[in-house]
Amino acid sequence: MNGGDALVETLLAWGVDAAFSVPGESYLPILNAIQRNSNRIRMFTPRHESGVTFATEAYGKLTGRPAIGLVSRGPGATNASIGVHVARQDSTPMLLVIGHVPTATKGLEAFQEIDYHSMFQNVAKAVLEPQSSALVAKTTARALALATSGRPGPVVMVMPKDITEGDAGDGPIPGPIPRAVSAPPPQAIQAAARMIDKAERPMVIAGEMVANEGAQGALARFAEASGVAVSSAYRRQDALANGHPAYAGHLEINRVPWQEKAFAEADLIIAVGARMDGITSLEFKLVRPDQGFIHVFPDPDVLARLPHTLALAADSGPTLAALADSVSPPSAARLKWRNDLHQTYLAFAVPGEIKVKGAVDMAACVAAAQTQLRDDAVILTDSGTFARWVHRYYQFREGRTQAGPMCGAMGYAVPGAVGAAVAKPDAQIVAFVGDGGFQMTGQELMTAVAHDLPIKVIVADNQAWGSILVSQQRRYGEPGVFGTRLQAPDFAALARAYGMPAWRIEATSEFGPAFAEALAHEGPALLHLVLDERDVSPFLAEQSV
Repeated sequence: MNGGDALVETLLAWGVDAAFSVPGESYLPILNAIQRNSNRIRMFTPRHESGVTFATEAYGKLTGRPAIGLVSRGPGATNASIGVHVARQDSTPMLLVIGHVPTATKGLEAFQEIDYHSMFQNVAKAVLEPQSSALVAKTTARALALATSGRPGPVVMVMPKDITEGDAGDGPIPGPIPRAVSAPPPQAIQAAARMIDKAERPMVIAGEMVANEGAQGALARFAEASGVAVSSAYRRQDALANGHPAYAGHLEINRVPWQEKAFAEADLIIAVGARMDGITSLEFKLVRPDQGFIHVFPDPDVLARLPHTLALAADSGPTLAALADSVSPPSAARLKWRNDLHQTYLAFAVPGEIKVKGAVDMAACVAAAQTQLRDDAVILTDSGTFARWVHRYYQFREGRTQAGPMCGAMGYAVPGAVGAAVAKPDAQIVAFVGDGGFQMTGQELMTAVAHDLPIKVIVADNQAWGSILVSQQRRYGEPGVFGTRLQAPDFAALARAYGMPAWRIEATSEFGPAFAEALAHEGPALLHLVLDERDVSPFLAEQSV
């Protein structure tokens, strides 16, 4: 057994069943080992290394289990780094294996050589490199354990060519280590319950670990027992069914008056499984000094970043379950405040407030898509202001049905949809992407065609880098617009060239029937929405002038 065999045997022992790869000469034995085990590890071949890590990240986000990404050294690794950044900020388990130069040539600026420890040390959760072929299995097991333990995240494993090809022996393959579930001590639960009971208007912010741990049911039970209002962290709208009476909206880049009022009125904020990223926390200014703040997160480093009243280094599920059993029934006043917030959210999510200037109303299209999709449909949104139409008007009904990069990495949605289709082959997979993001990674349509993955891609084409365009207009006026308008191809024609049906949507009324046809098609399909550049966002402050 060589090093490549040892790596694959360890993956199999840990239940890894999917791999995404742009092949490289530096790790051919790994590819050969996967080929011999193709009935157990499915191999998918994106067209760019960013597609590898975006797809791998989406798979991990939607399953809670790591897939493996495989890229070659140098340029392959640099191309792949964007998805590693996404996985780190989204707390997503991922194993990225990078082929490397032979050990004897390291440090000599060999062909395509990069010091991956320096490159990834502040992006990945860890960078590991076996020092011999005999240590590959042990190192792989350690990498998988690190990727899934505590706060999950990406682990990079570097495989020098000679280590991959060398004799690994016939030693035992390390088996999986179940992720430890961390529950808070009873005294911490009692202290938190007392704070919640005392509060008049407590507000929960539910974040990535609620979804990662599959704790949506525990969150719903806690919300019902306590009467708290629940807002979701940025791009975490699937933490609680949006129709639940406790749901009070999504903490988007934009704060709307009713949300600002709710957080101003709240006397206790409970962040559960949320690292309180910059957008969710208003660049770390959301919690006022006069408000109580309970923070629940498995990583103590995250807890130490913001001043808190009470911090619990624990998983969301057992914490929420214990709190649900410990809090007192809510007062009528608390329930009224919560219910009023939910009704305000429901009204906010109804299209019609924003009067579009073009012929295609993105809000109406999102609402029409909602009526045709099942509760378990997976929605992926790329970065860009266009995504805010989805965030505002689509209501998520089940957990682990949303995927999008918290770090704002453009180009995520199409390759992410590839990973989503592999993760959930029976679910409807819909990717919303802007014209700018599509032109970064849209070639992954070919990946979907090649592997017959039935993703549906909706391109929101407003011929601009929308958010930057608006910022230029507001700062410099129209004469100061520079470098932010885009030319784009006929995306529908391009999709047909890739081998899938496609529709060009030039009026709102055309969307519903076309989307129905796309959903009925068993393979991948694309809808090209031709939007007006003035209809940038469903928030008046971000409309183009």
